[in-house]
Amino acid sequence: MVIVTKVGTPASGIERIEERIREEGLKPHRIEGSTLTVIGVIGSPTEEFREQMAVFSGVDRVLRIGRPYTLAGRGDGRTDTEFEVGSAQFGGPGVTMIAGPCTIESREQLFSTAKAVKAAGACVLRGGAFKPRTSPYSFQGMATEGLELLREASEEFSIPTITEVMEPGLVEQVSQFTDILQIGARNSQNFPLLREAGQSGLPVMVKRGPSSTIEEWLLSAEYVLAAGNPKVLLCERGIRTFETSTRATQDISAIAMAKRLSHLPVIVDPAHGTGKWYLVEAMTLAGVAAGADGAMLEVHPEPDHAICDGPQSLTFANFEQAMRRLRQMSDALGRPLREPALAAA
Repeated sequence: MVIVTKVGTPASGIERIEERIREEGLKPHRIEGSTLTVIGVIGSPTEEFREQMAVFSGVDRVLRIGRPYTLAGRGDGRTDTEFEVGSAQFGGPGVTMIAGPCTIESREQLFSTAKAVKAAGACVLRGGAFKPRTSPYSFQGMATEGLELLREASEEFSIPTITEVMEPGLVEQVSQFTDILQIGARNSQNFPLLREAGQSGLPVMVKRGPSSTIEEWLLSAEYVLAAGNPKVLLCERGIRTFETSTRATQDISAIAMAKRLSHLPVIVDPAHGTGKWYLVEAMTLAGVAAGADGAMLEVHPEPDHAICDGPQSLTFANFEQAMRRLRQMSDALGRPLREPALAAA
């Protein structure tokens, strides 16, 4: 942290600033220029202290030197995070695919999709039981019945699962039926939920909020890490911009930046990132090429009859094609596509 004083601040004002720094148990380091004085703050100042000094007498501005996400960020020789979720692995040199329906609609729909996506190469099954919808009159999900179907499909096809949890009070219940908790984009700054999910003991995927900066996204992940949970996935699912031709704007540069700033695995979600099924394959390839450790795609047996997000869902045939092309590109990049585990005999 660096404090830049106002031009013309007298020596007594500089000394008061330095004394305030010492009161916090920190050490000031004065650098005097021809017109102003800069004071370096040595130690670990709190966010509250930064805000206090920004309005302290004689201070022009306060500059942050370090990053606020100490656990999610790189540094101190920290290596890239890798972890296993059942038979699936995240991080490291391979690429891991997550696929399934946006919303669980029925046993037949979920089971047919689970069978198809695993056969095509998906290592994790996605499926929403609780759905945050913009309109209160839209389908909100099958709730507990959907969770039970998700667990049944996981056991039937020997594939780990991921599903969204929407509120702190549901974390314990949802954790009983899935292998990964998903924090949706709308809840990316629901801090009580992030803390509760972090304490669940399950891996947690943190989606980027529609208007979140990369720093805010990483700070959301910091809440989970600070709760003592090291198994965190970052998910770039598109941001809100002025563009109207797509549902959101898939921020491919954020994937590369997140990989530079953080040691956590990054997943690209091109279904929500574009809202158009015919753009999903291209954005999956682009995301992995930018460094994503995997992708999460929406797949439905009949997208034209889907209750939720049909326009961004792939058919089984389209998913198979996307996987073939992704496998070719991943091999060329030296980051092979991971294959799902075989079912137990």
